[in-house]
Amino acid sequence: MKKNNFIGKVFFTKDFKETQKLGYNFAKTLEKGDRVCLYGDLGSGKTTFTQGLAKGLGVENRIISPTFVVIKNYRLGDGIFHHIDLYRIGEGENIKELGFREIMDDDQSIIVIEWAEKLKNNLPEKRIDIKFVYEKDDVRKITFRSSNQ
Repeated sequence: MKKNNFIGKVFFTKDFKETQKLGYNFAKTLEKGDRVCLYGDLGSGKTTFTQGLAKGLGVENRIISPTFVVIKNYRLGDGIFHHIDLYRIGEGENIKELGFREIMDDDQSIIVIEWAEKLKNNLPEKRIDIKFVYEKDDVRKITFRSSNQ
């Protein structure tokens, strides 16, 4: 599968298993240096998608949202999968103090950022944006875009 099978497309998932499967399949298209920014309300499927994505990358650890620690790192062969959750980061807080810039500059890693909208002007220039919208009856609308579209 290729990134083009996702970028510019909209997917609808009916339950957490379908959302995880979408993340799993998308992970197969990722390469070192990819930055994935997730947007959406609380409960819209960001962490569920990330769980599937991590599994698709080969992460064996149980993935939970790193809400209180902000950043969790998982070894991927000779690289790292960084899972960043900015939910608890308040307006005006300096994320640079968390080592964020160093992580973003690591071309050997894959990074997923939940609540990416909190980065504002610090968003990675080259990235994949995924927007999650809770529709109804547990249906999620998941839209993929590339920053260079």
